[in-house]
Amino acid sequence: MSDPFELELTGIAHGGAAVGRHDGRVIFVPYGLPGERIRAQITQVKDRFAYARIVEIITASPDRVAPPCQHFGPGLCGGCHWQHVAYDRQLEYKREIVIDQLERIGKIRAPLVHPTRPSPSPWGYRHQMTFTVTPEGSTGFWSDDNSRVVPIERCHILRPSLADVYDRIDLASLDVSRIRFQCGSDSEDRMVILELEGDDPPEVEVDFPLSINALTADNEPANLIGSAHVTYHMRGRDFRVTAGGFFQVNPSMADALVEEALARLVLKGDETVLDLYSGVGLFTAFIAERCGLVISVESFPPAVTDAEANLAELDNVEIIEGSVEAVLGNLSERIDAVVADPPRAGLGNAVVEKLVRLKPARIVYVSCDPATFARDCGRFAQLGYRLIDVQPLDMFPQTFHIECVATLEQAL
Repeated sequence: MSDPFELELTGIAHGGAAVGRHDGRVIFVPYGLPGERIRAQITQVKDRFAYARIVEIITASPDRVAPPCQHFGPGLCGGCHWQHVAYDRQLEYKREIVIDQLERIGKIRAPLVHPTRPSPSPWGYRHQMTFTVTPEGSTGFWSDDNSRVVPIERCHILRPSLADVYDRIDLASLDVSRIRFQCGSDSEDRMVILELEGDDPPEVEVDFPLSINALTADNEPANLIGSAHVTYHMRGRDFRVTAGGFFQVNPSMADALVEEALARLVLKGDETVLDLYSGVGLFTAFIAERCGLVISVESFPPAVTDAEANLAELDNVEIIEGSVEAVLGNLSERIDAVVADPPRAGLGNAVVEKLVRLKPARIVYVSCDPATFARDCGRFAQLGYRLIDVQPLDMFPQTFHIECVATLEQAL
């Protein structure tokens, strides 16, 4: 291991680490902050960059705060990355990262990225969270270097009603690999989802109100106790989500996300809108109130079943079960606008190219990863679409993860 050296930290990187330069090489320093002077020690060397740990903070940033969690810090829980950063500064860093990714990866000059919309609750906001179960039956998160599972006594970003379940449930006798805690809008609408190693659900008992479901090795849900789903109340509608299905982990920000997407669609009432990776129908439900037809595309069968229930009274919705890439290749309808909310991997070239062939006037791109988002925006630009603006939203306070909603339009 190299000798410690002084390092000036000058920026922040996607991934949460602060950045400095030493001997002509970029140095990434987890748990550092721009503006700090530190004594650093190299921990890993790559061709053009290296990672280092903080040996000593010589000059601390005024944005550094004391993290409240005993599990936060080097070598500990990897679930949070920025508990040491004042919340207002977290929001600024996220905007800076989006701009940097669009410029460097997407090759988009001076993108219009608005200030990050804050979460109403920077703590206790997660309505669902998945923990890894150790062979000893304790639950935790993988450490920040993915070398071990760190047992967690209390998680500060977990919703309090779920923290109560976490404290009360006994997993020592269950043969499960991971466990998800989830609640709906009603804090008593609580569910535990057991991710099994095989296909045989265990026998379980609880002495308090709680639904328990299992996901088999092939991702099939099985109801063991109580309900098979939780319910979210959003903008005057109910959305049921079956065990294993997707819904935004921070519902208050999901409402803001819908608001941003609807504003960007600028619908007049007769358009045909394509909703890709539509899940249980969150965007579809509110788009349908403003247009002629929504074509909703989702590949996870339980989510499709949920969407059919959630959207049952809407007669201008067509739900298609299948992969986005396959469905796009078979569409014959004229598409006026698109909402796409892909997983972290983004759209990818194949989906981008098929979307462009449909020639929608406007595409609203919802992203949870600025790197894949920037890559896709760069490809859209090559194919005749220009990025109008980006609105980051803080769906994941205390972490480097960033949710964005962006508008792309056909270039004139």
